[in-house]
Amino acid sequence: MTRTILVAGLGLIGGSLAKGIAKAEENHVIGFDVNAESTAYARASGIIDEVATEFTEAAQQADFIILAAPISETIRLLEKLDAIPFKREVIVSDVSSVKSTIIHAANKLTNQHMTFIGGHPMAGSHKKGVQAAKSHLFENAIYVLTPAFRSSSAKIDALKDVLINTKSNFIILNPNEHDEMTGVVSHFPHLIASSLVHQAKKWEDTHAFLPNLAAGGFRDITRIASSNPELWQDIFYHNRDKMSQLLDEWIKEMQFVKQLVDENSKADMIEYLHLAKVYRDGLGKADKGAIPAFYDLFIDIRDQTGAIASVTQLLADKQISINNIQILEMREGITGVLRLSLPTKQALKESSKLLQSYGYEIMIQR
Repeated sequence: MTRTILVAGLGLIGGSLAKGIAKAEENHVIGFDVNAESTAYARASGIIDEVATEFTEAAQQADFIILAAPISETIRLLEKLDAIPFKREVIVSDVSSVKSTIIHAANKLTNQHMTFIGGHPMAGSHKKGVQAAKSHLFENAIYVLTPAFRSSSAKIDALKDVLINTKSNFIILNPNEHDEMTGVVSHFPHLIASSLVHQAKKWEDTHAFLPNLAAGGFRDITRIASSNPELWQDIFYHNRDKMSQLLDEWIKEMQFVKQLVDENSKADMIEYLHLAKVYRDGLGKADKGAIPAFYDLFIDIRDQTGAIASVTQLLADKQISINNIQILEMREGITGVLRLSLPTKQALKESSKLLQSYGYEIMIQR
């Protein structure tokens, strides 16, 4: 039996969902976006089966509707859907990273042919737009569901079945606990990253050479500050109560850290840094969450052609899988550092022994 799914919003997230959903032969995917270039690309690339030029008309054809627009626009589309005289049952979901305002809007719905189940696939990319869409973007990622208007277990299962090819790990949370947790580990870090960039920019007035010293650590910490400003403003607005609370807590935390620095208490500072290290190193292990349980190996490599390929080929020849690879430092003519993330302690041990046997200097993160 054919299912018709409307994906409204064909950016990275919407495009990736559409691409995964379209893998199932029984799914017919309609794509809608205010950007005609996005829908044209999605259709030409086989990401969607059909282009919709009018949202209301497309919605009336759908069995499932996924709203992959910014939060404020998603609320506007929900209000639009509420007024549609559907002739059949339709399940609606979204992808917003703030759930309280979405669920508040959903609980005002009156359309008895609609069911709303909030959603948030917790994965992304530094790239944006439908051109960067990948069907495996959400594989093994946490996909939060927040049931709301007319939700039932059967309808939640039906939505999961449509999303089965995302290969996500579905969990159910209430809106408030979702927003508190994403505020702590996603939204607030973005604000801090932007603040660090602003601080560096101000100091550049004093030290013009400062950008040349912004090496791997600074780039890693502030990478997320390069994300879409309009999108993040919308997120901060809709989660503003949690953000304000976290800012208050952060200011107190920084006052405590300042005290540690001012008083030059060596033991207290070491303890503070140690506790942070222990907690950070434990993230992802023992099923703690969205940060995968990877084991990191650091390899010194020379700046020369094929240096990275030589390392990865040695591991590939021994059937050792690499989860992630990152160049931490590489400057012309000097030794750089390659970080490999491996899936198990055994893979870490085998990789370390193998690379050392070929003369590589390695370090294991403990």
